[in-house]
Amino acid sequence: MTEMMRLGSLLRLARDTIANPREGAETVLSFAPPRQALALMFALVVVLSILIGEVVLLVSPPTDEGPLTGASPMAMGAVQAMFLYLMIHAIHLVGRFFGGTGAFEEAALLVIWLQAIFLLVQVIQLFAVALMPPLLGTITILALVLFVWLLVNFIAVLHGFTSLGMVFVMTVMGGFTILFFLSLTLTLLGLVPDPGAAP
Repeated sequence: MTEMMRLGSLLRLARDTIANPREGAETVLSFAPPRQALALMFALVVVLSILIGEVVLLVSPPTDEGPLTGASPMAMGAVQAMFLYLMIHAIHLVGRFFGGTGAFEEAALLVIWLQAIFLLVQVIQLFAVALMPPLLGTITILALVLFVWLLVNFIAVLHGFTSLGMVFVMTVMGGFTILFFLSLTLTLLGLVPDPGAAP
């Protein structure tokens, strides 16, 4: 566990995970941190993601579009934490429904690691915004493809599945479930504008 927390080791593991998601997931699962450590890691990736996201917004051209435009960092943090929390539960419960064997703590660890990898992607996006704005759209699309690819492989390793096609279908099902509850959460937080309201 101590070895994993070193920056150089984390960067190498992130590189290896992108190159071989299954081996990366197995390596991460072998650390098996306690629940208290998982909670701290969860909070850390959310806070770092919000901080990097705020810097990206500062250097990006202003926009009036999107339900979260103008939302406070606290609200953004709450939404991101809710999204990750729902993702962990969806990966655990949907996988179990299809006969998977992964534990909740293992699902949490893999989601935290996935988010940690995408902190690096956010840094790349930050440099793209500052230095090469035309590449930002391409980087975002590639990041989405990478996210799905890593997630599908992580779920397969977590639950012992061999068919990536079946896992992809499960991921889509879980994604719709997460979007539904996230939309409900955004509405309750007042972050989704009323369609009938005047602009």
